Amino acid sequence: MDELPRPAVREWTFPRGATSVLLMTRYAEERGVDAATVLRGTGLSARRVADPGAQLEARQELAVIRNLVASFEDRHVLGLEIGRRYRASTFGVFGFACVSSPTLRDAIAFALRYFDLSFAFCIPTVEVADEELVLSLHDERVPPDVREVLVDRDLAAIHTVIGDLLGTALPLRALALRTEAPGHAARYREAFGVTPGFGAPANTATFDRVYLDRPLPQANEHTMAICQAQCRELVTRKRARSGTAQEVRSRLARPGGLGMGIDEIARELGMSQRTLRRRLDEEGTGYRALLDEVREALAEEMLGTGALSVSDVAIRLGYAESTSFVYAFKRWKGVTPAAYQREFGR
Repeated sequence: MDELPRPAVREWTFPRGATSVLLMTRYAEERGVDAATVLRGTGLSARRVADPGAQLEARQELAVIRNLVASFEDRHVLGLEIGRRYRASTFGVFGFACVSSPTLRDAIAFALRYFDLSFAFCIPTVEVADEELVLSLHDERVPPDVREVLVDRDLAAIHTVIGDLLGTALPLRALALRTEAPGHAARYREAFGVTPGFGAPANTATFDRVYLDRPLPQANEHTMAICQAQCRELVTRKRARSGTAQEVRSRLARPGGLGMGIDEIARELGMSQRTLRRRLDEEGTGYRALLDEVREALAEEMLGTGALSVSDVAIRLGYAESTSFVYAFKRWKGVTPAAYQREFGR
């Protein structure tokens, strides 16, 4: 049994785009639950979620999912219903790179190498045997309270997207889930065309190997090259904000964190200030750049609520004078904080 590449990440904690949260917010709104309820306690605004370039922490998307679970009585089918809404286009340039790949094998290999451009929480592995392909979704590190929803969502999303790539629904040979048999087992057959085996040792979906090397209907070498180059650039930037950079960002972003100097952060991370500066430099960033990044995101959130004046926001962000904040904000956004608040404040 040979294997396709292992995914580029081993944990679900990687930052991700806002599109997934936007999709789930719209799902909730269609069912009568407003965005404020879905985003409660996440630190996210409706405007930020609608920003195509916004990057969110995985824990924020997890909080959204918990809010959804708390909002609906039929929570056990949420994962299936939401997962089927993810299409190849939902993933932006990452999805288009897969769509334009020569074969499904090429698309899957690319998706695994750039898996941190996805929205998944369950980490996949793929094994290829003589006649079949077995996709396993590893959920052991997914929080138990949302594990079933996320297995269903990620599995339904993968199945739907593969159908988009092939131009037709992918028939499954078999489906196995670790969860015990629920009362809505028929919904799985509706979604996947097969009834799962429940209480299995692993979450697996099996389909015929013949699909793996079929030419994809939208394969385009030129488009694929462009999309893959953009994905490489996205991943380079994203991974530069993981590791030590992400450790610094997370400390600056917590309550009172903007007052932390680089010396205090270095002590908390158990390294010298010189070592911290060197590691950040190796990741293509620095303390001042990360402080600016966090301040920009927090300013956007606070101004977006409409509840605080510009001077109040400046104080909360640690600026001694409002004029310094106004200057910095114009550098970030090209407009003054007051103009931004008039246009985007709720």
